[in-house]
Amino acid sequence: MKETRTTTCLQGQVVDESVEFTLVELSRASGASEEELRLWVSEGVFEPKGDQPQEWRFSGAAFRRVRTAQRLARDLQINPPGIALALDLLDEIDALRARVNRLRAG
Repeated sequence: MKETRTTTCLQGQVVDESVEFTLVELSRASGASEEELRLWVSEGVFEPKGDQPQEWRFSGAAFRRVRTAQRLARDLQINPPGIALALDLLDEIDALRARVNRLRAG
């Protein structure tokens, strides 16, 4: 009997929280289109610093949110308002978990 092996390759990027991206840089780094990013900003998925798209600066945390937004849109076919809601709920879950951990530790 012949043995079959499956190889799984995982890719990831580590982004420092203090790093800032322009709209163009975030688009290139994440693979999201600039149009997609503008739409997500208008829906409140994340809030860049700056008033106009050419002035926008995004944090390393925004990069992670973009990647999550992409997965929600692609895998679950969630629309932009739903993505904003889902990300807010995920943030709330993280905050509650952190609070439980602090209470257990202290």
